[in-house]
Amino acid sequence: MFYRKYEQILEKEILSSEIPEHIAVIMDGNRRYAGQLGKARIFGHAMGAEVTEQVIEWCYEIGVKQLTLYAFSTENFQRSEEEVGGLFNLINEKFLKLHTDKRTYEKEMQVRVIGDRTKLPAYLNESIDRIEKATEHHRKFSLNVAIAYGGRQDIMQAVRDIATCVSSGKLSLEDVNESLISKHLYPAPGVPVPNVDLIIRTGGDERISNFLPWQANGSECATYFCAPFWPEFRKIDLLRSVRVYQARKEEKKREHSYRISKVKNFLRVGKYENKSEDLGQLLPLKKQGVS
Repeated sequence: MFYRKYEQILEKEILSSEIPEHIAVIMDGNRRYAGQLGKARIFGHAMGAEVTEQVIEWCYEIGVKQLTLYAFSTENFQRSEEEVGGLFNLINEKFLKLHTDKRTYEKEMQVRVIGDRTKLPAYLNESIDRIEKATEHHRKFSLNVAIAYGGRQDIMQAVRDIATCVSSGKLSLEDVNESLISKHLYPAPGVPVPNVDLIIRTGGDERISNFLPWQANGSECATYFCAPFWPEFRKIDLLRSVRVYQARKEEKKREHSYRISKVKNFLRVGKYENKSEDLGQLLPLKKQGVS
């Protein structure tokens, strides 16, 4: 009862402020969770998959527009053949469930996969094609699932694709900008994955692990590292992560307001030659776009 009450208070608090539009999650700790219970690794992955379904619901409920899940990295191919096969079977089951679940269509949820699909088995690619085709016109909520994904690999394939277009005359060097690069990232071709507002990582590690470097680093997104393994992740953990995002936004607003007030105070003086010290303090504002 206490937990539920605290969850309700926290949810009311975060809903009174800005909700991040795009949350990306590194779902870490499935194997360690299974290990501490003396279970096989696939048990941890299965329990984590159940939590994933709940997190999709929670994000939709609080108004998140995009959710990107790190389901399988390029480094995960180094695991045993049995574990990799079990993971692909589990992911396949979840895609098939999404395809038949009426909530997918009630939410108008678009499902897309980002990553090197050439490395995936045929049956999984078939399920991906099916769910992507069925939801391609949905725009209310977007679920991006990163499978066989690596951030550097993503940028590398985009650079190769653009270089090919330039060498063939389809593009000129003057056409290459941030927007163009974004369009060539996974899931190219298609609408690019937008900048990330908040990254969540479970399991206690404080690193990003080559996840969405272009979308995350460029936007200076908030990060939330928490101790629970992914199968232990609760709604209260999600709400706390959103609160961290909101606190960061407020801090940036206060910093911006302070800098603007310094500009206004400087302009009121009117004599630049007598305010050389203040002018030196304000020069960094020029780099931040304050005219």
